[in-house]
Amino acid sequence: MNLCIDVGNSQLHGAVYRNDASLAMQIRKKSSHRVSSDEMGLFLVSALREKGIDPGEVNRIGVSCVVPEEMFTLRVACREYFDSEPLFLEAGVKTRLKIKTRNPLEVGADRIANAIAATELYPEENVVVVDFGTAITLDAVSSEREYLGGSICAGLGLAMEALGTKTAKLPHVEIVHAENALGRSSIESIQGGLYFGYLGLVRELVAKIGKEAFGDFDCRVVATGGHSQLYDKENLFDDIVPDLVLQGVNTMLEMNPMGENLNRED
Repeated sequence: MNLCIDVGNSQLHGAVYRNDASLAMQIRKKSSHRVSSDEMGLFLVSALREKGIDPGEVNRIGVSCVVPEEMFTLRVACREYFDSEPLFLEAGVKTRLKIKTRNPLEVGADRIANAIAATELYPEENVVVVDFGTAITLDAVSSEREYLGGSICAGLGLAMEALGTKTAKLPHVEIVHAENALGRSSIESIQGGLYFGYLGLVRELVAKIGKEAFGDFDCRVVATGGHSQLYDKENLFDDIVPDLVLQGVNTMLEMNPMGENLNRED
């Protein structure tokens, strides 16, 4: 079995995939940039055991990480608690993608993982991926397995935190599916502004990116990330795939067989 880990700015999302690529279990925890390798290793081992997975059955570990200071911690934790050298999605790893940006090295590992998964799930289709994370990323992937670039904007959580901390009287609120844009309290007004504001933002960016990337050709719109389910009834996406990044990491492991000794640091 493969253990796949996605380390974002707000949370760690992990999954175990069986040898047939089916999903066995998922885990989540808030990201902590001060965690030790022992704390990380113990968390992973305990989380797997709680879900009925024997850590000894994990053959390989793949990681997508956008927090550089977490990479060393994860590497040591995987070595000591799983006796496994993790494979990080970074330069030098096979992806079967053609990166068409000006500087391929600056593209986040999570965006590349999403692109890998999109090309596997929707072969020969143009795809726009919308990832609702700490930041919202939108990426265009062509039917020729070309990663064409995209857009980045602050996520809903960041926008809510900014309103709550940078204003004198506005409260922190729960991010919800708002029924009305016309709020009758401060909380309703913020919730409506966030929900409908980001609905319009994403809809406009999807249309613009699709047009600029693919012209008059059709494209599939796929959503992932923590708040993607918030918009499941808005006809905004063709599909919502919550574990898209992790599917991409799992595919990356299959593309890079053991023994190639990629991105190892001794």
